Amino acid sequence: MNILFLVSSMHAGGAERVAATLSAGWAERGHRVTLVPTYTGKGKLFYPLHTGVRLEWLADRLGRSASTPFVPFTKLWALRRLVREERPDVIVSFLTNVNVMALMATRGLSVPVIVCERTNPAVSTSASGLLQHLRRWWYPRADMVTVQAQATAPDMAALVPGIRRLAVVPNPLPDTLPPPRTWSQGQPGRLRLSAMGRLVPSKRYIDLIHMFARLAPRFPDWDLCIWGEGPQRSELEALVAREGLGSRVQLPGRTPEPWTELCRSDLFVLTSEVEGFPNALVEAMALGLPCVAVDCPSGPREITRGGTDARLVPLNDQGGLEQALADLMGDAAERARLGTAAAQSVRERYGIDQVLKQWDALFQAVRKH
Repeated sequence: MNILFLVSSMHAGGAERVAATLSAGWAERGHRVTLVPTYTGKGKLFYPLHTGVRLEWLADRLGRSASTPFVPFTKLWALRRLVREERPDVIVSFLTNVNVMALMATRGLSVPVIVCERTNPAVSTSASGLLQHLRRWWYPRADMVTVQAQATAPDMAALVPGIRRLAVVPNPLPDTLPPPRTWSQGQPGRLRLSAMGRLVPSKRYIDLIHMFARLAPRFPDWDLCIWGEGPQRSELEALVAREGLGSRVQLPGRTPEPWTELCRSDLFVLTSEVEGFPNALVEAMALGLPCVAVDCPSGPREITRGGTDARLVPLNDQGGLEQALADLMGDAAERARLGTAAAQSVRERYGIDQVLKQWDALFQAVRKH
């Protein structure tokens, strides 16, 4: 099958990593896959692609017109020409702005289009008012709309009435993910509490640092490491300095080896006020890390099976979150038990083979229609 896969960019990010994983999985199964980043700034390829995946930068088709005021129309026509050239069996599109562009560019071409939302639209602020209006107008014209979590589906159906088909497809675990860590009592060295994500207010890392400042005296063997980059870096660094935690809290930035760093950790925490489907949480659990997660919309509740496979704390319950961290920081046996159970659970549910079977069913449905 010929799959045209549209993404905004291939910079560092959750959607980009999923795009690399899915395209590799389809290529491994013999499909022809063309991955098209639509960002006019082009940028760099942060995640390596499977050798069977063809990369087509839409910016290369724009030329000098990429800097004109008419770039949105130029992009539409460039994408429409690309679709006509490639004659794909199906188009898969990620992110709201790319989804709307894909539906506009393919109008009347009789090519099935599956658009994929990467956040919960009821709580996310990533889409502007204009983009929300365009989503309401164009999504009912898609052959399939997908969301990542069961909790997101009712919100999407309510905000965009008239959707023809709505499916829930979770993010897959990469098939290159290393095996879960093994647990043994009395491991040497310091212990690490890790978080991973963009340094933005919605991740609530300021609250996490304040919380760790209160926990640090009780747990002198523990450090906090927050992986990621973003506009809050200076504010977070200043807070670490004010709390006198320079030797206990690290902000090392992005890492090209997130799994290696997670495997070196002893506990993972997700503190976000909103998520689409937190890849970092799923991958930390798959690597055998015990996890504490806030029950934010959307994803943590179903990923942890309602708190069975990780500690799940109500949103905005800062006392409960601090207590959950303290409980696990002080109990090595429970960390080992919870990490082992988490790895088995998420690998069974979110393995690449299981998720690709769901995509196969979607492809059959839209092509039949």
